Amino acid sequence: IIRYFQSEYNYAHYDPLVVGDLGTGSCNMKLKVYRGTGLMSENTLLDLPTGLVSFLMDQHEPRTPAIAVASGPFIYVYKNLRPYFKFTLPPLEVNALEQDVWNQAREVSGAAKISANKKQKIYIISLYTVRATTFEMFSIFDLLFLMLDPQDTEAFVNLHKAQPIRRQTVITCIGTLKKNMADEDAVSCLVIGTESKDVYILDPEAFTILSKMSVPSAPTQMDVTGQFDVEFRITVACRNGNIYILRRDSPKPKYCIELSSHPVGLVRMGKSVVVGCAQETLQGFTQKGKKLWTACLPAPVTTMGVMDLPTRGFQAVLVGLANCEVHLYRDKNLISTIKTPDVVTSICFGRYGREDGTLIMTTKGGGLIVKILKRTAVFDDRDSAPGPPLAQSIRLNIPKKTKLYVDQTMRERENAVAMHRAFQMDLSRLRLAAARAYVKALESSLTPMSSSLSEPLKMNAVVQGLGPSFKLTLNIQNTAACRPVMHLAISFLYDESLYSMRTAFFKIPLLVPGLNYPIDTFVECLSDKGISDIIKVFVLREGKSAPLLTAHINMPVSEGLALN
Repeated sequence: IIRYFQSEYNYAHYDPLVVGDLGTGSCNMKLKVYRGTGLMSENTLLDLPTGLVSFLMDQHEPRTPAIAVASGPFIYVYKNLRPYFKFTLPPLEVNALEQDVWNQAREVSGAAKISANKKQKIYIISLYTVRATTFEMFSIFDLLFLMLDPQDTEAFVNLHKAQPIRRQTVITCIGTLKKNMADEDAVSCLVIGTESKDVYILDPEAFTILSKMSVPSAPTQMDVTGQFDVEFRITVACRNGNIYILRRDSPKPKYCIELSSHPVGLVRMGKSVVVGCAQETLQGFTQKGKKLWTACLPAPVTTMGVMDLPTRGFQAVLVGLANCEVHLYRDKNLISTIKTPDVVTSICFGRYGREDGTLIMTTKGGGLIVKILKRTAVFDDRDSAPGPPLAQSIRLNIPKKTKLYVDQTMRERENAVAMHRAFQMDLSRLRLAAARAYVKALESSLTPMSSSLSEPLKMNAVVQGLGPSFKLTLNIQNTAACRPVMHLAISFLYDESLYSMRTAFFKIPLLVPGLNYPIDTFVECLSDKGISDIIKVFVLREGKSAPLLTAHINMPVSEGLALN
């Protein structure tokens, strides 16, 4: 899967795209170079790349930038697309207690009366005792030892007992910092974050450590701005869910931003810091950690980048989402949305070839997408997120008043009382007609629900079939809380010249509350003229002349006869 890449500077006619390919995760890791969209060359990497940047390391002509690839504890520097230098992180100090445990393991390995399984248990218990006491990571030998089977431990100790133990950290993120000038072609220093909670600034020529700073947790992402010799700020997102801001001449963080969820994206836009969080939000902060705004996102964040157009004075944040979309935000306003065929895993915007506005994206399936910004593109500061339409804030072009409009207005003013009385009279008549129809329906039981408190019933009908035979199903339910209804009957009234029913009368001895009772019968259409009629259903109670429920079923046209 291609994940890490960085566009090169445009010098002479040499403008490649450098991509770090993760391969399968355990093998086939490569550093690929593209020109346009064609693969130009590739170099094999020994370990997974954790970061890739381009930087100028000297002032010599021609001004050719170098590529720095962070992989494990090493930084591989390529110049002219060839290996140039390999920097190794300094080893960490070995804990004295862990050294004692390693010495004891050498002694125990020589004891013949102790089994290999028991030797391994003794060493593992001692190691975790040291870990619980010192809260430090194990050395390389100890990490390898803990992964071995019991029968292989003694051979491992005998093989390495003459070698000194060492602790080695790994690189988690990498960035660049201008040395003493802010120009685009100025010399830059490398800034790296390590698993040992340290941040190093390296000299671009000698690759010596110029400065070392510490953060409370292992850094995962960083953003660097400023110049090393003047003033700089390093914004670091750490694994503990906080963001720390480091400044010059301060080995400890100057400010801390506490987040409600872990950061998954970090960019700097002007004097503000924009953070994408795991809870599907985008948050903006000042350089001192004060929250400015929060925007909700429709999907989790996968990657973030800055869209900077100095020629237009436009700067925005590109946010790749897990729903195959890329959103463009300016502050908390959604400016544009880009649909992609796959989930975007990394994103970069800048000059590529002759185009100043080129957007390059890599996808989860290993794809590479290149989009060029139209030179006539216009970005509005309005928010395109769901909400009131833009037309709502536009003033309507009201036409001039006509003579007819003026006459109608004058008539309404002069006859306002009479018009209001006429309206109220018509409204009262409508309400009276509706009330009379409702009372009539209740008195004649023409509704599908009973109005009686002693027999609260509900009924609906379903007609199935194309004809001439139809299946008629009645669903009757007692809606009372705990009172059953007994001695009911169902009767059908229909045109006997048009329909015939197999069973036109049913008796229901008991209806239990809450249960649905389906009653099925079959209706046969006798006409071949393609007409239909209404079948009336009555729910009766023994001893009462008025029905409890009445339903009118509009029978469909018999399609079977029409086809014949």
